Amino acid sequence: MKRGEGCMLSVIVCEDDPKQRERIETTIKNYLMIEDLDMELTLSTGNPEEVMEHVKANQNQIRLYFFDVDLQHEMSGIALAYEIRKLDNVGKIVFVTTHGEMSYLTFTYKIEAMDYIIKDIPEEIDRRVRECINVAHQRYLSDSVSSKVKSFKVKMGDTVRSIPYDEIMFFESSTVPHKLILHTETRELEFYGAIRDIEANDECLYRCHKSFVVNKNNIKTVNKRLREIEMTNGETVLVSVRAMRGLN
Repeated sequence: MKRGEGCMLSVIVCEDDPKQRERIETTIKNYLMIEDLDMELTLSTGNPEEVMEHVKANQNQIRLYFFDVDLQHEMSGIALAYEIRKLDNVGKIVFVTTHGEMSYLTFTYKIEAMDYIIKDIPEEIDRRVRECINVAHQRYLSDSVSSKVKSFKVKMGDTVRSIPYDEIMFFESSTVPHKLILHTETRELEFYGAIRDIEANDECLYRCHKSFVVNKNNIKTVNKRLREIEMTNGETVLVSVRAMRGLN
């Protein structure tokens, strides 16, 4: 069953048993309707290849998956989840199966399953499916709010940190060649970069000196006589004569 593609959070079911698939479908539809969640069941099928095609054709969706482990197909639910992870590293995957002994494979293949529901008591399946929908929706809303917070990406070794602009005071040239120091409210982070490139990252950033870029939103006072800027965390930054005009 395919439906419109315009929902916030997409739900996909892959279950080869028609009766089980219908029950899961009904549970999902009823819960989405009763709770009035901005989600939609976009695909329900017994064919894992159809799931792969759907995901490849709709790369921008955020998804919650319900997969059976034994799909009576050359591709098992575990194998399907493994392939899905290559295309979708943020989707939530839930297994609904009679094969509880195979749950360890989700760790072996680094699938990061959200839940592993055993098909023993139908009512328990329904409850767990509803719980997974609710948790996935709450996490989606939380992630959506976080993604709207503008942040500066700092690459430090093999990791990338996101620092919200609200926390950034200023950037300064380091004494170490080709490095900068990012000053936040409470800490300093040193990373590779050029001071001339920083201002272009956001309109709140202003190059006030050859060695400094400040966050205009966190300026407390400007001392024209001393040509200094005091930031809201108490630190001070130098201002050139030319840059002073821009602050006016």
